[in-house]
Amino acid sequence: MPDRQRADARRNYTRILGVAEAEVAAHGAAASLEQIARTAGVGSATVRRHFPTRRALLEAVSHKRIEALSDRARQLAGQGGSRAALLEWLDEVVAYCVDARGLAAALAYDGAEPDPVHENSCSAALEEAAGPLLSRAVQDGAVAADVTVADLITLAVGVVLATEHHPEPGTRAHRLFRLAVSGLSPG
Repeated sequence: MPDRQRADARRNYTRILGVAEAEVAAHGAAASLEQIARTAGVGSATVRRHFPTRRALLEAVSHKRIEALSDRARQLAGQGGSRAALLEWLDEVVAYCVDARGLAAALAYDGAEPDPVHENSCSAALEEAAGPLLSRAVQDGAVAADVTVADLITLAVGVVLATEHHPEPGTRAHRLFRLAVSGLSPG
């Protein structure tokens, strides 16, 4: 939020974001924008002025978790085996997406933007932070050279979205992600 905005606009933004965090935690990416406005004590036009799209709201709600995942990728970049470090980070992405309802939707390309190359700030931040992790794994021959961070985020998001209504989404998401990573061949 720009510093040049009026004090009441900054207060509204902070209040809307706090309510949105609670609503997204309770109801996921489909949290009602109207309910967020009512609970925050503002009109829906005020919510839309601050967050013109649902994605903008989800990205703002997910900002702290994206920062934490980005920091974690940088920490792991020089630790241990390159494949193990990359998989540890991806496991954390899956776990965060399961725990933080709405985060997977913030990372997913939903096709709603008129321009298919619209930059998703959450995914862009993770791609930048995890680039060195993946590069090291590719350089070590632990990951195929044509794999991208965007591919890995899409895989993690797909698994989380596919399991979010499972009775035990974390367990199911972790199992399916591990299956995707290891393949179908017996170990």
